[in-house]
Amino acid sequence: MHAIARILDWPVEAPEENCLALWDAESIARAVKGTASGEFLISGVEIDSRDVQPGDLFFALKGETTDGHRFLDTAFAKGAAAAVVDRPIDRPHILVKDTMDALVRLGAASRARSRGRIVGVTGSVGKTGVKESIFTALDRSSHGDAHRSVKSYNNHVGVPLSLARMPARARFGIFEMGMNHAGEIAALTRQVRPDVAVITTIAPAHIEMLGSEEAIADAKAEIFQGLEPGGVAIIPADSPHFGGLKSAAEKLGVTIVSFGKAAHANVRLLDTVAAIGGGSLVTADMGDRRICYTVAAPGEHWVINSLAVMAAVRAVGGDLGAAGVALAEMEGLAGRGARIEIDVPGDEPDAKALLIDESYNANPASMRATLAQLGRTPARRRITVLGAMKELGSHGPDYHAALSGPMREAGVDYAVLVGPEMRPLSEELGKAEVNALGKPLTFAHCETVREAIDTLRAFGLERDDAILVKGSNSVGLAALVSALSKREG
Repeated sequence: MHAIARILDWPVEAPEENCLALWDAESIARAVKGTASGEFLISGVEIDSRDVQPGDLFFALKGETTDGHRFLDTAFAKGAAAAVVDRPIDRPHILVKDTMDALVRLGAASRARSRGRIVGVTGSVGKTGVKESIFTALDRSSHGDAHRSVKSYNNHVGVPLSLARMPARARFGIFEMGMNHAGEIAALTRQVRPDVAVITTIAPAHIEMLGSEEAIADAKAEIFQGLEPGGVAIIPADSPHFGGLKSAAEKLGVTIVSFGKAAHANVRLLDTVAAIGGGSLVTADMGDRRICYTVAAPGEHWVINSLAVMAAVRAVGGDLGAAGVALAEMEGLAGRGARIEIDVPGDEPDAKALLIDESYNANPASMRATLAQLGRTPARRRITVLGAMKELGSHGPDYHAALSGPMREAGVDYAVLVGPEMRPLSEELGKAEVNALGKPLTFAHCETVREAIDTLRAFGLERDDAILVKGSNSVGLAALVSALSKREG
């Protein structure tokens, strides 16, 4: 079959001899240094009893305020095949001294048995989207033999959990790593042991804990410490921290591949034009070849992110054609750029407005990028619902106030600001009467999401409005997205 035909002939069900083939009791007990109550097979690994599927191994983890052992009955009622516990129970189990330590050990055993190529992804902005794009490309070309961390499972629990879930047969594994303190990425990357490490960008996310962008860059560069011999470090060529990232990689003797607009970039953007139906048509130079492909997700930040995806896919021996198809098909993720048509009141039938869901996270760089994209989005009116940006510390008031400029440049007509941290922006917007188009920029400042929902409904959405919803996840703007899209009341 022709290579393009193979890429497009998707999905194909991958053969599986035994649906309970992820781990057996003996292998788990050996990996976690525990004792098995008997023989069993498991098909998945879970830490939340609410999400248990039939055949899962449930880890009864202890937290600061709760104990997973309290939810064993729920886990088994939902079909758990066994549990990892620190006390004997009368159901199939692995007995260990510490269940969290056991999860880390099982993740390490999964990485040790893997013969696949492993990609680690971190960065201040865009890491989940880049991770998902790399996975989609490699999963397509391998016909289902790729694995990745789901959602944002990128911390000290999510990373070993994602590793433990990786099938032994997987040809590729893609893992996201996050942090808010120095040293956290170093610990995670030594578990993942990537063949390829990607840093998407550096921005003042978590600056409250780290103090400066330079410190953030240093913390992100810790991902290189876990690289396997002969590994590849993929870094943003346009970043003001490029020199520091490059130096950190050079000290470890790994291959460096940079991406971006800069003339020195190894994967360099040559041209980008608007694609029909949204997104961008991208032309890039990879050194020995030029490639052209479409990125479905709109925005310049996604154009740059796509270069990192292409660099990573090539570094692990993946199919660039499959990567191009994946980028052309991948639209925004829930909470991270999903575009939803919503019904709005009006005399005309099928009146719709565009809801842009960026409710999962926010920092100064991502706020500027999404506001710029809103400004390029065709709309009768541009409306923003902006939630507070968290973990900015003493820098917070200035970063929030500075959003007034990008909002005016985007031609925002109406803004709803949510949370006490937004007061400096409210004060800044009150100083000027018009946006970049010479129209009034009116706004409301709300303390709660519920108040924001009521305020937006009172304002009244109309046909061909574009509504950007963006804020840190803890603000809870996902509830507003659900309300507007009628997924909830």
